[in-house]
Amino acid sequence: MLTTVAKIHRFLADHLFYPLVLCSLLALTLYVGRVILTRNWVVYFNLVWNLFLAWLPYGFSLWAIALERRRPGRWWLVWFPATLWLAFFPNAPYLLTDFFHLAQRPFIPLWYDIGLIAAFAWSGFFLALVSLRMMHLLVEGYIGLILGWLFALIALGLAGLGLYLGRFSRWNSWDLLSSPKEIIKETVWRALNPFQNLSFYGFTLMFTALMLVGYLVFISVQRLRLPREKASP
Repeated sequence: MLTTVAKIHRFLADHLFYPLVLCSLLALTLYVGRVILTRNWVVYFNLVWNLFLAWLPYGFSLWAIALERRRPGRWWLVWFPATLWLAFFPNAPYLLTDFFHLAQRPFIPLWYDIGLIAAFAWSGFFLALVSLRMMHLLVEGYIGLILGWLFALIALGLAGLGLYLGRFSRWNSWDLLSSPKEIIKETVWRALNPFQNLSFYGFTLMFTALMLVGYLVFISVQRLRLPREKASP
């Protein structure tokens, strides 16, 4: 029993589960504080729901990694959780767009709500970066370095597209199952009419670039090591 718990703990620790929980707890604590001060749980409750959705792609990526560890090399086993991950991946960085709801409200200073939304936003952003890194390394192990990076870039581009469709067209990941034709039709129409949809291109490209730069910084930070001084003879 203890051995199993230790293995689970090591697996979660290796995939940054505990820092991500800490980020989410901070965000939820700030939300609860706001509820206590205002006696109103409705305002910004959407942040709590969006944070739950942001954890889904991280969970799917853990599922895929666990399957690969149990049965290495059998890529067809990770196909289902990987597909779910790609479908729900935009939900994680979507929290970045919740600054749209920022407004001065009674009884709460604006700086508190800025910090509240920022806590949820970076929680979602970190969940996106970690889950992408896990899936990137998994795919890279199957098809190589170059195609692995191509996969990561495509995932980031689709996430940027998903942010636009979710924020302005109000589509969500579940609609990929219930209304796939409508989503494809709208996306193709916007893509083929750029002069009528400048915000579509601008928003998608900007958030794709934001996530890409954040991802590159995240990878670089993971490689950070303090130089060790050589022992004197």
